Amino acid sequence: MVDDDVTAEPLTGAQSLVKSLERVGADTVFGIPGGAVLPLYDPLFDSQAVRHILVRHEQGAGHAAEGYAMATGKVGVCVATSGPGATNLVTPIADAYMDSVPIVAITGQVASPAIGTDAFQEADIRGITMPITKHNFLVTKAEDIPEAIASAFHIAGTGRPGPVLVDVTKDALQGSARFAWPRELNLPGYRPVLKPHGKQVREAARLIGESHRPVLYVGGGVVKGRAWEELKELAELTGIPVVTTLMARGVFPDSHAQNMGMPGMHGTVAAVGALQRSDLLISLGVRFDDRVTGKLSTFAPHAKVIHADIDPAEISKNRQADVPIVGDVKEVLTELLSLLRNAPLPDVADWATYLKDLKRRYPTGYDLPEDGSLSPQHVIKRIGELTGPDAYYAAGVGQHQMWAAHFLPFELPGRWMNSGGLGTMGYCVPAAMGAKVGRPDKIVWGIDGDGCFQMTNQELVTCALEGIPVKIAVINNQSLGMVRQWQTLFYEGRYSNTDLKTNRVPDFPKLAEAMGCVGLRAEEADDVDSVIEKALSINDVPVVVEFVVHKDAMVWPMVAAGTSNDEIKVARDMAPNWDDEVL
Repeated sequence: MVDDDVTAEPLTGAQSLVKSLERVGADTVFGIPGGAVLPLYDPLFDSQAVRHILVRHEQGAGHAAEGYAMATGKVGVCVATSGPGATNLVTPIADAYMDSVPIVAITGQVASPAIGTDAFQEADIRGITMPITKHNFLVTKAEDIPEAIASAFHIAGTGRPGPVLVDVTKDALQGSARFAWPRELNLPGYRPVLKPHGKQVREAARLIGESHRPVLYVGGGVVKGRAWEELKELAELTGIPVVTTLMARGVFPDSHAQNMGMPGMHGTVAAVGALQRSDLLISLGVRFDDRVTGKLSTFAPHAKVIHADIDPAEISKNRQADVPIVGDVKEVLTELLSLLRNAPLPDVADWATYLKDLKRRYPTGYDLPEDGSLSPQHVIKRIGELTGPDAYYAAGVGQHQMWAAHFLPFELPGRWMNSGGLGTMGYCVPAAMGAKVGRPDKIVWGIDGDGCFQMTNQELVTCALEGIPVKIAVINNQSLGMVRQWQTLFYEGRYSNTDLKTNRVPDFPKLAEAMGCVGLRAEEADDVDSVIEKALSINDVPVVVEFVVHKDAMVWPMVAAGTSNDEIKVARDMAPNWDDEVL
């Protein structure tokens, strides 16, 4: 961390940018140099405070910055050059925007006189990313760099977290000016509301006291707001059942008797039933997205809604809130607790008994394949059991993501990373890499599919060369499994272009070895534990473990897209017996 606010001698814009990164406490940058951003890399070479990790693709840099941010709670940083370098960051920027991940993307731009001339490697990355960033900057003067970087980090990490882009022209990097760190930031219109309105919190407390079937509907905002202690206190004080969305797994322990699991398209019967039969949703840091609500008009039809979120744009966006509360979720819960400790609490005994019975009758389990092949659910469950809940887990997107969300040990907050909103295949490997950089003392597993893995596995070269010993499990069902599942259920088994034909092409362990990693494989059930234990014993190089699993394993429960949550199925032709006695 640099202490001086103003330098006596001029610095180049590039030197000023590096000094700014040091000033905001950025210790790691993921990136690739190129022409427009090359001036930055010269002073970066001399920085003792900022570690640059040379990735193999800019998309990997962006997802690594996300993984770093999610694992550490700090702002992640990625760097790319102009044109294709910058456009390769679009997917991770959009991913970070959807999942509220604080990253700052720094891109080089052609010299300011050349902007708009279709110069070599020119792209209007500011215009391209306008809809998918909290804010973005185009910096054309060296003297403007410190304020842009300070503002970018402040915006990314405060309020509802998210990505910010700083596009810097080459002449701004090459120009010179005295370094002047801003004493205060001038950000007109940016005033995140942290403290909730007292009247709204009091009204929420009143509704809670009068409810009979309340549910704590908990989203990723509670993770971002680091409000898990307050959440647990509220749940235990009131006895109200809890459901945790895909982005909130681990924020409330799965082992807790009040946890009904994950709601939504592939949620547990108990969690979906809790929402559908509720008379009050206490919605904390959630967006009422379609994967949770199903057909929106039929979602939680008997429930009033308390909706607390730091982003006012989310309140009543999809479901009208009876009590809207704008504020930091930690502040909201703190004030709500102070009221409820001395107020009448709801009698939820019958409601809790009903949901616990639903949870008992419809556990999220799986059948072992009749042909003796590996069960992907069993593999993921054993990875979690043998590794433990203190590890960090990243997942790709698809069936393996849903199995991971159900069968990993979610007991601690902030240990789970996945692409929830955008659903980005290829997220896993670079996100796991970033998490391991941020938490080098922890085990980091990536749970990936053979389809996802083939999109970004080149970042294992980065891991091998940079000493980042992640562990990647490739759940190889030789197909694009989630799409194949839909083709089985809705397209009469017409498997159009979902067969990856990956039986040894590529040979994943050999590919891992070629990239400087240890490659392992398990094909028999008896080998699963020993292979996982072998992977856990290797902590100096990255490890890739291929698990060759059954091709037709499916994710259950399931609510088909566009249908009501009431139509949830626990197997292909089996729906749960909804018990209406609580109504």
